[in-house]
This record gives sequence, structure tokens and C-alpha cells, in this order.
Amino acid sequence: MSINLAGRTAVVTGASSGIGRATAIALSRAGAKVFTGDVKLRPETTKEFEELGIEERLCDVQQLDQLSQLIDHAAESTGRLDILVNNAGIIMVKQVPEVSEEDWDRCLDTNLKAAFFGTKFAIPHFRKTGGGSVINTASNAGILPRAHDPVYSISKLSLVGLTKSLALCHSIDRIRVNCVCPGPVGETEIMEEGLRDHQDRSKAEKMFIDASPLARAHERMISPEEIAESILYLASDAAAMVTGTSIAIDGGKSLGVPPQS
Repeated sequence: MSINLAGRTAVVTGASSGIGRATAIALSRAGAKVFTGDVKLRPETTKEFEELGIEERLCDVQQLDQLSQLIDHAAESTGRLDILVNNAGIIMVKQVPEVSEEDWDRCLDTNLKAAFFGTKFAIPHFRKTGGGSVINTASNAGILPRAHDPVYSISKLSLVGLTKSLALCHSIDRIRVNCVCPGPVGETEIMEEGLRDHQDRSKAEKMFIDASPLARAHERMISPEEIAESILYLASDAAAMVTGTSIAIDGGKSLGVPPQS
């Protein structure tokens, strides 16, 4: 399917690596003018973004003034805003007795609060354009809770609920709100953080792969680019009647206990 986003303006948070980086590149190659933000900029990504005409700036989504400035800058620079990808997120692998109030706030503020307020900041610009598309990056933990990272699961389950609620609230404005639920995705900060916790990296990678039936069948993790392709679809006119949905791109991980052979 050929997607043409020429003349559209997009904002992607958490875009210096992983899914955000792949998404920014996919949107740009489809013709959109892309603005990105991340709490940490990477020279290799900056070089690639410059070649594609993608504009990036430092943006900690926990700081709502920085988030609103990123979105306003994109809309003011081009005279419109069409696409918002709330991708910034963090992992938190802690059991409930270990979780501090600071831990809770950092995870929920990054994974949930920023998506809500990012959408809020984008709505006035979308209304001027006559509509828009919001895509939230959730997780397969947003479909089924996981025992090893309960606070992260809470944030992603809530993000799926937020997606549905905002889709319903703003359908009258022709604003579509959807989310993707990835996992296990290689070449991402979250995956790298998970792998660092294990002494045997190859064994840990196999553990993640084996937890997903299709990933195990293909003997590899899901790529950031595969997630970006679904985000690209949701951002496009091909998904004009798609809202409030969550697309599981997890190789069947959220389906249940996989077959043993």
C-alpha cells in the first residue's frame, strides 16, 4: 500500500531511537514534515534526520511546557498539525513493595500523562486543520498485565483506555486516536535495558523471543520498522474510519500460552 502524506505535519516524541526513530523516518519518507523531541539526542540519529529534513529538539515529556512548545512549534512552522505520535515511554521492572512514589510518578507521567496532555495540546491545532490522527505507543502489557512490571503494565493498560476515551470524545472533531501494542521489539532502549539485567545476553534474547509465538517461529525479535509501518497506516487516510483501536504487533505474545513446539 502506497501512503502519501505530502503536505502533512507530524510530531513524534521519544524519536531519537527505536520505534520513535523508525516512525519519524517512515512518516518523512511518506512526505510528511516531521518534528521530533527526545530527552536525549543521538549524533547518528541527528545526522540521518538532517538528511531527511526532520527537525528535532530536546523535549522531556514529563515537562509539559517542553511538550507543548514542541507541538506548538511544529504547527506554527508549517501552519498546520495533522499527526501526533505519543511514543515516549520508559520501562519499570519493580515489584509493588519496591515501588516508591517517585518511581510511580516517573512511569505514569512519561507513559500516560504525557500522552493525555500531548493530545490536549494538539487538539486546537487539529481543529484548525479539520481533523487529525493521534497514535499512542502502548505495549502488549496494555492488553494483558504482566507480573514482573506491574507499574509499567498499569501505565500501558491505562494508555489503551485513554486511547478509547479520547477517540470517543473527539470523533466529532474528526480526530482519530489509536494505539499500537508492540513487543518484543529489538533495537529499542526498553529492550536494551531489559537485556542489561541479564549476564547471558544471548540467553536473555532467546527468552524474549520464545515468549512470542511468531517471533519464535521466525527466530528473531520484531523490528522497530515493523511497528512504524502500522503507525504509518494509522496516520494515513487509509485509516480514515479507524479510531479507538489498539493493534497488537507482538507476534501473538498477548494471545496466551504459546504452543511448546
